[in-house]
Parts: sequence; C-alpha cells; structure tokens
Amino acid sequence: MAWVSLLIAGLFEIVWAYFMKQSHGFTRLWPSVATIAFMGVSFALLAHAMKSLPMGTAYVIWTGIGAVGAFVVGVVLLGEGLSWMRVLAAVLVVSGLVLFRLAPGGEAH
Repeated sequence: MAWVSLLIAGLFEIVWAYFMKQSHGFTRLWPSVATIAFMGVSFALLAHAMKSLPMGTAYVIWTGIGAVGAFVVGVVLLGEGLSWMRVLAAVLVVSGLVLFRLAPGGEAH
C-alpha cells in the first residue's frame, strides 16, 4: 500500500505543479487554491508512504515522478520546448528512479 500511496502522491505533485504555473506566482485565486489543496494531498500521501518506506527512497521517487511528470505536462499541455537533451535528461531521471527502487535497502520495512 505504501508504494501505491507514493505513486499517487507523485501524480498529485504533477497536478499541483501545473496549477502553480497557472497561478502566475499566486496572483490568480483559484489556481492558487488548487495548488495548495493538491500540495496538501500530495504531502499527506508522501507522509503515509514514509511510514513504511525509507525516507530517501520515498522522497527521491516522489520528486522524480513529479519532475518527469511536470516535464511531460509542460511539453504536452503548455507547449514547452522539446529537445533530445531534455528527453535524455528525463530518461536519466527515470533510470535513476528504477535503480533506486531496485537497490538494496529501498524496500518497505
């Protein structure tokens, strides 16, 4: 269950990052409210996952999901630039996440 919570927390991180962009520096009310609400859910799910997962593993995977997801959302929904170097960077982040998950000491306890 901790891994499911962590995955969902990472997905909510992507959502709050999107709304933060839409808030224009917290100058627009409803995107700002959505940012804070989705942050709260994301942090709560991360905290739940950390009850049984090592902190380093949980935090790295949470931020990695958010980083790569925000990159994809930026390109697909916001028209941000796409280059082979940016794609390679995202692939390297995902590779690191997989290695972190497979490394000894990364499992729930």
